[in-house]
Amino acid sequence: MAIPLLEYAPASQNTRVAGFTVGSDETPRIYTTNNLLSKTELDDLIEAAYRQLFFHAFAVDREATLESQLRSGNLTVRQFVRGLVLSDTYRRSFYEKNNNYRFVEQTVQRVLGRDVYSEREKIACSAVVMTKGIVGFIDALLDSDEYLEAFGDDTLPYQRRRILPSQVIGEVPFNIKSPRYEAYHRSQLGFPQLIWQNNVRGYIPTDRKPRAGDPALFLNMARNLSAPPAAPRIVSAQNLDYEKLVPYRKK
Repeated sequence: MAIPLLEYAPASQNTRVAGFTVGSDETPRIYTTNNLLSKTELDDLIEAAYRQLFFHAFAVDREATLESQLRSGNLTVRQFVRGLVLSDTYRRSFYEKNNNYRFVEQTVQRVLGRDVYSEREKIACSAVVMTKGIVGFIDALLDSDEYLEAFGDDTLPYQRRRILPSQVIGEVPFNIKSPRYEAYHRSQLGFPQLIWQNNVRGYIPTDRKPRAGDPALFLNMARNLSAPPAAPRIVSAQNLDYEKLVPYRKK
């Protein structure tokens, strides 16, 4: 018997209300194949896709086949995103290092460009992962009306409504507030690491530093010398000449 999907209602309207914000340096750049005119712009789109989904991709993490198909026009941006999210790198980095709830939260942030509305949505999406697997969950996100209306087939997902008019500071980037590993796996890997220094370093202004010829330099040099102490001379009592050792006054 299949488990019925849990219904949930959006709890925030930030990503669903049309914004009238003025563009600035913090406004996310929209990458789309509708206005790509050169190979450099397509390279920028691919790099932005890795930053959006993986945050950072090493050379071994890149999907050369998907990139080639996108460059040749055999894949749309939505299909390219699907291939990256279903790749082994994404599975190892997000699915295997987290539980289903955290995996849903991070995937919704990267694919739909928003936070999950509530715990109820997180539970509903986790049920999709449990019943249909990762592939079914990713297809449900990419085929949803929300994704098609926001990004379509040609636009790369981005963090929507990054800057809010009613706030001085907008939403924190997803890669900062949602680390790749959860607390349990961070503790297994030894993060965070506390590094203590035995020597406390202080700052000395330039005008107070000793110059050549300053006696303070010779004092520090003398303190750093590690000369061994002189060993006491051991003399037997039988070899002592007591007559010569006793002081006397000469005439």
